[in-house]
Amino acid sequence: MYEDLALYIDGEWCQGSTGESEDVINPATEKVLGVLPHASPADLDRALDAADRGFRTWRAVKPLERAGILKRVGELIRARADHIARIMTLEQGKPLPESLAEVQITADSYEWAAEECKRTYGRVIPSRFDGTRMMAVYQPIGPVAAFSPWNFPALMPGRKVATALAAGCSVIVKPAEETPGTAIAIVRLCEEAGVPKGVVNVVFGVPAHVSEHLIPSPVIRKISFTGSIPVGKHLAKMAAEGMKKVTMELGGHSPVVVFDDVDVETVARITAAAKYRNAGQVCIAPSRFYVHDSVHDGFVEKFVEISRSLKLGDGLDDATQMGPMANPRRIEAMEDFVADARDHGAKVHCGGARQGNQGFFFEPTVLTDVPDDAKVMRLEPFGPLAPIVRFESFDEVVERANSLPYGLAAYAFTKSSRRAMDIADALEAGMVAVNSMIVASPETPFGGVKESGVGHEAGTEGVLEHMVLKMISQTGA
Repeated sequence: MYEDLALYIDGEWCQGSTGESEDVINPATEKVLGVLPHASPADLDRALDAADRGFRTWRAVKPLERAGILKRVGELIRARADHIARIMTLEQGKPLPESLAEVQITADSYEWAAEECKRTYGRVIPSRFDGTRMMAVYQPIGPVAAFSPWNFPALMPGRKVATALAAGCSVIVKPAEETPGTAIAIVRLCEEAGVPKGVVNVVFGVPAHVSEHLIPSPVIRKISFTGSIPVGKHLAKMAAEGMKKVTMELGGHSPVVVFDDVDVETVARITAAAKYRNAGQVCIAPSRFYVHDSVHDGFVEKFVEISRSLKLGDGLDDATQMGPMANPRRIEAMEDFVADARDHGAKVHCGGARQGNQGFFFEPTVLTDVPDDAKVMRLEPFGPLAPIVRFESFDEVVERANSLPYGLAAYAFTKSSRRAMDIADALEAGMVAVNSMIVASPETPFGGVKESGVGHEAGTEGVLEHMVLKMISQTGA
């Protein structure tokens, strides 16, 4: 039922040479799923050497041929979607329908990258000199070190690998040690689809040890990281020592602005579904609700009703609507956020506590009367906590929504077209959705501003992040 866990280096699956390993735990049952081997420094050196040789091979493959291989990966992912989704639910906890949807969008990402890799166009620039042609062309940057988190164990490593391959780069990917099986299953399909050996490599280990070995290496020319702001800053500093290009998709704290002209029940239903997806463990999840004073009470009433109705349980159970938190650290964090909110005078309308004594389950929680200096209003909760507060004026809510040093995603709901344009312009975020919760797709750029990151994943921009722009001036002989 679960994946065989291994490293993948230079086209070979192996157990590593350290003898060190860690258990992978099912967060719904707390049972051991498998034992994950760690890479030694020698293993990492082999991966670097393989990625260096793999890059030389892969960059020479014509874009049309690369596109065919990437498309085949997408097709294989779709064919094995049920199997991969089950692995994901076992190791990460999300309900099986959510896992299946993530696997399908990962397949979309490979298929979209397959088409986009044929369109990394440069341009011809009119020359001011006779007999001279000026060109700007894109070329693959080189081997990539990619680090992905546990909350989306198919999409995050899958998207990083797909865009790197589309650009003509090789990649060493380190998925999260809590959720390795999903990424391994997808890399097996890259191998089956015909990706040459050395082009994709998978390693695991103590995260700091792996990053501190890979990033300074002269082989690595680009770093892609999704995770926390403190770790992202640390990795960016290491990359700066070698002037290496980075894509940093870091944390957020997404505001939701609900104006007074909306259908309260509809908006509560839409935003609650987004809030509790993956038990709130989503970097673009709505995490601060600013609701106009005139509709606040009705919104809270409906949101609480939805929250109380959700069935928690094992993600493999068809009746489950919200699974467990991914690890015990998240339970401790939720308890700390709720205790701090109470200390600041907040009211807990529902939830607020761990559920059961087996598995890492935390109840959907709605908080009101939360002051702006409470921890849950300042730091990303990354869990099923919904703080809902009042606002009265447009300028007030914009100031409060923009007051934090984060800017990944933001949301707003209004029936006024003018207000929709004004709030979309005013919110400081890399991605803004008005009257929906849709900010991510394979064809659109994904990234934040301020401390929420640098660069973009997905979209045309995500492929170009893995390329360098070269100017060529050519004069006839």
